[in-house]
Formats: sequence, C-alpha cells, structure tokens
Amino acid sequence: MNKLLLIVCLFLFHSCINSTSETKDKAEENTSELSASKSIIKNTIPSLSFSEIEPYFKRENDTTYVINFWATWCKPCIKELPYFESITENYKDQKVKVVLISLDFPKKVETNLIPFVRKRNIKSEVIHLNDSDANTWIPKVSEEWEGAIPATLIYNKEERKFYERSFTYEELVNELENILN
Repeated sequence: MNKLLLIVCLFLFHSCINSTSETKDKAEENTSELSASKSIIKNTIPSLSFSEIEPYFKRENDTTYVINFWATWCKPCIKELPYFESITENYKDQKVKVVLISLDFPKKVETNLIPFVRKRNIKSEVIHLNDSDANTWIPKVSEEWEGAIPATLIYNKEERKFYERSFTYEELVNELENILN
C-alpha cells in the first residue's frame, strides 16, 4: 500500500512538473512570438519623431524625392496612394524615391496603419511620424504648409516644390517630370 501511494505521488509530482514546464515553454514561445511580431512591425513601419525624419527633407544627392504626408483616415489621401505606388513602380530604374509619411494617431499604428499597408501591399517606404508638436515641424517641411493633408514635397538638389493638395496620377507625373527635367 505504501509503495502504491509512493508511486501515485511520484506520478502526480512528475505530471505537475511537466505541466508547469510545458506551460512555461508555451509562455516563452508566445512572448518570443510577440517580441518578433513587434520587431517586424517596427522594422516594417518605423515610428519616428520629426528630428529623426528631418534628414529626409534635406538630402542633396542625385535622387529626386517624392514625400507624401497622409493618414488612413484621410479619404483624399487614400484615393491618391495608388498614384504614389505607381511612381515607385514606374520610376524604379531612375533615381526617384517615394516616401509615405503617415500622420496616423500613435494609438492607431498597430490597429489601422500596419494592417492597411499590409492589405494594400504598399511597396513604397512608409514611416509613421510620431510627433505631436505639429506647429514646430510643419514650417520646417515648408513655410507654405498650413497643415492640411494630403501634402506632398517633391525635391532634388536643384529644385524643391511643395503641394498642399491631392493629385491625379497625371498631375503627379507632370510635377515629377518638371522637377526631373
């Protein structure tokens, strides 16, 4: 009887240890998946302050930059996004770089912005601007900018133009070509 009781106790003890170990392994696995997911999110769409993004507006190399300010909640912005994607595709053999700077609310990056970008398979570089002091950084982008979106900056080392409006594809191409030529 004592042997049987000892065997049952050992069996239960061993089962508890395995169960705790499995639970711990699963918890560690879920934590590492969550960390990997967060790092993928951060690597896919960096969330930067204006001071971190500011160098994008001052590059003086042989590339022409098309920088669009937009948000997932802005209907005109969403309407013109495919045009910027077409620029990325159609000018890939030229020194043209499209950068899409999202002004989505920081709390909505994971729930709105990232799924939006993934669903539409956006190929252009996307950056989230996480800087609430718009009165400070808006004039640094352009003195002409009143803060409305969509807004686009097209520039190279020779010319710089800012647009506080939406575009058709043809208008966007014309403005880009004017700066390229």
